[in-house]
Formats: sequence, C-alpha cells, structure tokens
Amino acid sequence: MKQHGSETVREQAAEWFARAQDAPGDAALQARLQAWLAADPLHAQEYLHLTRLWQAVDLVPRQRLEALCQADPVQRLPRRRLLHQALAASVAVLALGLGWGAWKYQQLNHQDDLQTAFGERRQVELPDGSRLELNGATRLQVDFSGARRHIQLDAGEAMFIVAHDSSRPFVVATAQGSVTVTGTRFDVRLDPAATRVAVEQGSVRVQGKDASLAQLGAGQGTQIDAQGEVAAPYAVNAAALTAWRQGKLVFENATLAEVVAEASRYRAQPLRVAPGKVARLRLSSTFSTDDTDALLRALPNILPVAIKAHEDGSREIIAK
Repeated sequence: MKQHGSETVREQAAEWFARAQDAPGDAALQARLQAWLAADPLHAQEYLHLTRLWQAVDLVPRQRLEALCQADPVQRLPRRRLLHQALAASVAVLALGLGWGAWKYQQLNHQDDLQTAFGERRQVELPDGSRLELNGATRLQVDFSGARRHIQLDAGEAMFIVAHDSSRPFVVATAQGSVTVTGTRFDVRLDPAATRVAVEQGSVRVQGKDASLAQLGAGQGTQIDAQGEVAAPYAVNAAALTAWRQGKLVFENATLAEVVAEASRYRAQPLRVAPGKVARLRLSSTFSTDDTDALLRALPNILPVAIKAHEDGSREIIAK
C-alpha cells in the first residue's frame, strides 16, 4: 500500500500491533509484520512508539482504563476491535495527562547494557530518539536520567546519531576521556592504547583525562592517547572511517601495517605483516569486512608481497 503521510503509517502500525497482540504465536503473521517493519524506517519508528505507549498503560489505574474501554452491552465487540478501542483509549488517557508524568519518567530514565559479537553489526534506537550503530565486538552501557544522557564505551566502536536536546548533553566516555554533544553524528572507536573520534555532522567537544580539550566540526577527528591527552584536530574522511556500517573496509594510502591492524578486527585467525619495508608499503582500495580473505588474495596482485600460512591458522604478509 502506498503511504500518504505519518497518520496513515500510524494507523497501519496500530493495526499490525493489534494483530500481533491478538495472535502472539502466529509465525506467519510475525513474518509479515517483520517485512512491514523492514520496508520503511518510519514503520519501525511508529510501531516502537506504539509499543512504548502500550507498555505505559500499566501506569494507568485499571478501573479507569476498563471504564474507557467498556463495550456497549447491546453490541458485543470482537476482541480485535476492543483491543483497538483500548489502544485509542490508552493513548487518549496519556495525552490528557493521566500517568503522563510516570510515562515521561520512563523515557528520561533508561539504563541498558549493549553488546555485539565478533563480526556482528547492530542498530539500536534509544528512548530520546538517538540511534546507535554498533560495530563487531562492541560493549557499552547506556545510562539516561532527567539531567544527562551518558554512554560508557568499554570496547569496540559505535556510530552515534544523537537527537538534539540542549537541556541534556549526550556524553560518550571511554577509559581515556569523553565526547560531549547536544545533537550530531560522530563515530567513537576504542583501541587498546587510544580513543579515536571522527565527526560526520555537527560538532563535538573532546576532553581527555588530563583535562586537555579539542573542539571538532564536521570532517574533523582526533585521538585521546593512553595518558588521556587529546591530539589537535585533523581532517578525516568520515565516510571512509565509518564504511564498516556498510560492511566495507576503505583504505586511502594506508600502510600495510595499518591495513593489517584494521583487517584483523574482522578475522578470527591472527593476521601479521613482516616488519620493515613490507609494513611501510601503501595501499588504496576497498574490501568487504565479511571476506578479508579476498584482501589477502588481492594483495600479491597489487603489491610485491606474498601471503604465508602458518600451522596455527594465522597468516603473514611477507616480501615476494
């Protein structure tokens, strides 16, 4: 069905929600629902909002909700229509203010632990409308309150698409420092010895543990070293640095040492490069994060190198 604005999508979301509530064990229905959700980001957004409203019905006194949903004794309503009526009534009650404060409290106060497995990518929407895109082997903690929005990145990498809220700064903290914004798009990657920040849109303030500061705009990046010192801002290709979101590795005049370090993040078996001249060779190309073996097959055709396989399953790039 062709969409004609958010109201139509909202009505369709209510219909799908009612069907899902009416037949929770219907696998075919769930498959059709998932297809509808995946067809348009607005579908998923409206369905999520409706789910949150439905969960908030628990905050409304049961007697009040039953009174609002009472069917005409002469005309017994089908269960699905009664569910639709309950949905409409709960939304109306919330909009009028009954239970609104508690529902709002749920939206402002939110804690969660998020984690991805090796090679997994995941998208998450937060209660404030911000979105996170997690790279593989990423671990972070979400802690929202009425005064702040705080993320603790303990491992890996994430792209943050932050909903603007000047009253509640959005802070991403790592072991080396923190990044503070009110609304923007930026990437944070935590390596063993440094935190890397790249800004795609808007601006961010980066602060190290030693209190050093850097203000970044779109197309700029910086690093916080192991001692908590923030480097001066420098130009970055944010699209290339965040190409992992599309499952790609983009190298622009990168040394083989840098290529190996990046590709190793997507390989179960170790990958090494011989030190010296080989490690300093440079490469510009694009590969898939899901098939780093293709990178190894291509390298001998691009550079004067060979790939040596070891008994432990690791690979080493050596001089040809």
